[in-house]
Order: sequence, then C-alpha cells, then structure tokens
Amino acid sequence: MINALTTSGAGPDAAASPIECLVVDDEPRLRHVLVRLMEAEGYRCREANDGEEALARMEERPVQLLLSDVRMPRMDGLELLRRVRARWPDTAAVMITAVADVEVGVSCLGAGAMDYLTKPFHFEEVRARVQQALDKRRLILENQSYHMHLEARVAVQARRIEELFLAGVQALVEALEVKDAYTRGHSVRVSQYAEIIARTMDLDAEVVRQIRLGGHVHDIGKIGVRESVLNKPDVLTVEEYHHIMTHPATGWRILAPLLGDTPIALNIVRSHHERVDGTGVPDGLRGDEIPLEARIVAVADALDAMTSGRRYRHSEYAFEGAIHEIEENVGTQFDRRVVAALLRAYDRGDLRPIRKHADAHVAVSL
Repeated sequence: MINALTTSGAGPDAAASPIECLVVDDEPRLRHVLVRLMEAEGYRCREANDGEEALARMEERPVQLLLSDVRMPRMDGLELLRRVRARWPDTAAVMITAVADVEVGVSCLGAGAMDYLTKPFHFEEVRARVQQALDKRRLILENQSYHMHLEARVAVQARRIEELFLAGVQALVEALEVKDAYTRGHSVRVSQYAEIIARTMDLDAEVVRQIRLGGHVHDIGKIGVRESVLNKPDVLTVEEYHHIMTHPATGWRILAPLLGDTPIALNIVRSHHERVDGTGVPDGLRGDEIPLEARIVAVADALDAMTSGRRYRHSEYAFEGAIHEIEENVGTQFDRRVVAALLRAYDRGDLRPIRKHADAHVAVSL
C-alpha cells in the first residue's frame, strides 16, 4: 500500500495529514475509478472535468499530486501541465494517455511530468507510478531544502568572515586616530557625504555599501606619514605636501590583502586624490580612467576638508561656499556627473553640513 501520509515531503507536519490529489479527466467514469482507487490508498482527492476547471481547483487549494488525462476539451493536459509547473512547481504530475499517444506521454515528461500512465491501466501500475512520482518529488524537495540550509550556513560563515575583517580594519583606523585625531571625524563625514552622493546617483545598494566603507578608510595610508608632518600647525612645504600625498598608495598596500573582496572600497583608498585632468596622485589617471567610486569620494573629501578647519588652513569655508568652489573645479579636479549629483542632493535638502563632534568615532560598518 502506498503510504500517502509520509511521502509528501511537505515538511514536519506532512505525516499528520494525507497527500492531496487532483484527478482531472473529461470521462466521469474513469475519473471516478481513479478517485476511488486513490482514496482507498489514503489520499484526499478532488476532481476536475478539464484543464481550466483543474486550474480553478488549484487556485482554491494547491495539491501535492496531479493525475491528469492528456486529451481533454477546452484546455488539454499538456497545457495544464505547463501552467501547473509554472505556478506550482512542487506538484508531482502523472499524466494519462491512450496507448497510441505514448509519444505525447514522452512529451509530457519533457514538460515536467514525473511519469505517465497509458490506457487501459492496471491497479498495480497506478500504485507503482504514483509511488515513483512522489518519491521523486520528495527527493527534489529534500535536495532543495539541503541547498537552502547550506546557503544559510554559508551566509552565516561569510558574515563571520566580514566581522573579522572589519575588526582588522577598525584596528587600523584606531591606530591612525592615535596619530591624527582630525581623521576620526573627517572619515565619518566623508563616508556619509559620499553615501548621499552615491544614492543620489541611484547606484546599486552593494556599490553604495562599499563606497561607505571606502569613505571610512580612505585616509588609512596616513599611518605611514611622519607625525611631524601630520601634526604640523603651519602650512606644509612642497616636500611635506608630497610626503603626505603618498598616503593613497600606502593605504592601498596596507588594505589590499584585507579588501580583496571589496574592490570598490580599495579603489577609493588608492584613487581618491586623482584628478580628472590627469594631474592627481598616485597614478595620474584622467577622466573616466578614475573609478567612479573614487571620483565620488574625492568630492566628499574636498567638501569636508574645506568646511572642517585643518591645522594648516587659516579659515573654515562656509558649506555653500565650499560647494561653489567644487563646482568651479569641475573638469579639472572633479567629475561633472558627481558634482551634478552633489548639487541635486544639496538643492533637495538631502545634503547638509554634518555636525562635528570632538569625540566622534569611526564606526566602520557594512
């Protein structure tokens, strides 16, 4: 006897309720014979006269097993099979054909049927074919469940790896803060400004995430800058300026082993001091050769630098004045599209000065 209570593969409660079966045939006599047979085996059965009625029954309550004739008026069994497979892919379908329609039965297998029966069929054959179809359905559902749980485990593992990675990055950021307290709040603000610009440009969420991370760590290379230069209260000499501008390449070398899986953030670290006219550092990239994410952070970096009052600056720019100066440098230092997004964000009220806190902390996050 087919165990209609345990072969559904429908979940932990599958054993508590019988498998539901829909028998579809335009010949009432044959349909009733199949219903009595399946009910005797422990199935809960419903009936439909053709494909259209069967779909209506399925919409009311889907079933785990479909037994359907192929040749029917209005909608034949093959079309019914296609629609059921598209709408309820977990349903096991066994099609019924006349002896002369074996080729049609094979076509049904190609369309997703688990098996097919030929008329006239025998009681034992129905049992065997239905059992085989349900076994196949159970294995497919078990395989799907395995993959779903595997993906969940992989996601947990990936998250743990990200947490460990961020802990390493956080340690580097904290080491930089010891050398240069200015970088603390600056990096947070640059990250936030860059995120606002990126969202205004309708960039993908993952790209925005990496831009936010890149903004947090864009100045990490200043760990390699001499403290006498980093903390100098006066205007930098040419040599000191060139020395401090080695920090993009230094940061890139430090973070390359850590940011291998986040290339957008790594591009920001290396290229946020490139200029669209090709006179920037460290690679002298020009225009679109500069990664878009680095062009975004370059604007955000300049905006905060001009409004934050650096030691070697003699005044703090007003926010609107800084935006105006950035606009004046479109095509030489800054990218036209990025600045246009900056202006849109400012006009819409999305971009406003970020309050500066003396005790601000860099919160590297995903």
